[in-house]
Amino acid sequence: MIVEPRVIPTLLLQSEKFVKTTQFSNPIYVGDPVNVLSIFNEFEVDEIVILDIQAAKTRTPTPVDQLRKYAEECFIPLAYGGGLTTTEELSRLFNAGYEKAVLNSSIFEDPVFVQSATSTFGSQAIVASIDVAVNTDGKSVMIHGGTKRIAYSPIDWAKQAAEYGVGEILLTSIDREGTGKGYDLELIAEVQEAVDLPVIAHGGAGSRGDLTKPVLVAGASASAAGQLFLFQALGRGVLINYPSRTQIRTLFGPSAVGC
Repeated sequence: MIVEPRVIPTLLLQSEKFVKTTQFSNPIYVGDPVNVLSIFNEFEVDEIVILDIQAAKTRTPTPVDQLRKYAEECFIPLAYGGGLTTTEELSRLFNAGYEKAVLNSSIFEDPVFVQSATSTFGSQAIVASIDVAVNTDGKSVMIHGGTKRIAYSPIDWAKQAAEYGVGEILLTSIDREGTGKGYDLELIAEVQEAVDLPVIAHGGAGSRGDLTKPVLVAGASASAAGQLFLFQALGRGVLINYPSRTQIRTLFGPSAVGC
């Protein structure tokens, strides 16, 4: 069976608009979610992750009717994260057409909920989002949209999330997010080696060539990016784009595609 690396657009939602941030700050307007998702329908996209950056701080998820409208306009598998704290919210999310729920702060604040979620809906439906920032003590895990530090290293926190039964990790470098300076390959490799879970690398992709490095160099299972698929170039106008399947295969080469 042919297995190809996944390349995943991450779209940031704020007040019913898609935006793009740099290091989790200074959001720039990208477009209306329905319009943006409709454009992505034109590409052969593996999946899309939608993260409500406002809900991450307020702990109130995007209204389900709004999420359902997005799912009805998008033919691509969707994941959503932002303020999810109960199994009832997860049930409504999945019934609205989403395949995965992305959890971040709730993993720290309510591990019983996370364990219940993985037990009820299956590990494959629950993604642990781990946001990492560099500080004087090294690399720390952040929650609440990057505003609160917790006393775990990225490796220890990834292991803890794995114990709760999550099926995948979305690993974001806050310091690289939106900068186009490339992924934190050392961080990705350390986390991937620590857990027997797929790790999605996120934060820092500045070129299509960058997409290959987490997979080929650091052992990640997928590469995710926002700016790269949303703008013509750093600091320039919005241009929704995504590489074709042939271009992705060429980027990764035969070493990343096998049986």
